[in-house]
Amino acid sequence: MKRLVLIILILFSFITTSYASQISCDKSDFVPIYTVIDDAVYDIRYYSDYNFTGNKINGYKAPVAYMTKEGAKALSIASDNLRKRGYRLLIWDSYRPQKAVDNFVEWINNPNDEGDKSFYPNLNKSDLLKGQYIMAKSGHSRGSTVDLTLIKKDGSFVDMGGTFDLFSEVSHPDYKKLTGKQKKNRKILHDAMIKAGFKGIDSEWWHFTLENEPYPDTYFNFDVE
Repeated sequence: MKRLVLIILILFSFITTSYASQISCDKSDFVPIYTVIDDAVYDIRYYSDYNFTGNKINGYKAPVAYMTKEGAKALSIASDNLRKRGYRLLIWDSYRPQKAVDNFVEWINNPNDEGDKSFYPNLNKSDLLKGQYIMAKSGHSRGSTVDLTLIKKDGSFVDMGGTFDLFSEVSHPDYKKLTGKQKKNRKILHDAMIKAGFKGIDSEWWHFTLENEPYPDTYFNFDVE
C-alpha cells in the first residue's frame, strides 16, 4: 500500500511539473516595441556576437524587440514620463525565444567555448548557471520583460556605472561603490519603470518585468524576425 501511495505521489509530482508551464509559438498578442514607442533606440545584443557567448544567438533573425501588448503599453508609459525629463530608452533585449535560452545553456555546458570572458571576468563559466545568472527558463520568454537603459535625447550616454550583461556585483541595483551620479541615474530608470507597473530584480539594474504579466506560466518560442 505504501508503495502504491509513493508511486501516485511521484506521478502527481511529474504531472504538476509538466503542466506548471507551457511552450507556445503563438505571437498574436505580441507587438514590436517601435509600434508604440517611436523614439527608442535598439542594440539587440543577441542578434550579434557582442554578448557573453561571443556568438549570434538562436532565434534572433532580426534586430527587433517584441513584447506582449500589455508589456509594450506599460513601457510606453515609462518612456513618456522619461521623455519629459530629457531621456529616451535604449533597449538591449525584450522577448527572448526559449530556443535562445536553450542556446545559452548549451554554451555553458560546452567546455571548449569560453565566449567573451569580459562579461564574466571574475567567474568560471559553470558558475553562470549555478549562480542563477542564466536560467534554463527565463522571464524574457514570457514576453513582458525588458532589458534597457537610458540615453539622452541627443543620443548621448547616461552613466549607469556598469554595462549590460556584466555578471558581477557591479550590476546589482544597490551596488555600494557607485558614484552619486550613477546612483541617481539608476534611480531615475528604476522609479520610472516601477511607476509604469514593472518590477526589478536584485542582480541586474537593467532588467524589469511587468508586475501583472499576462502569461506568467507560458514560455514562447517563436523567432524574432
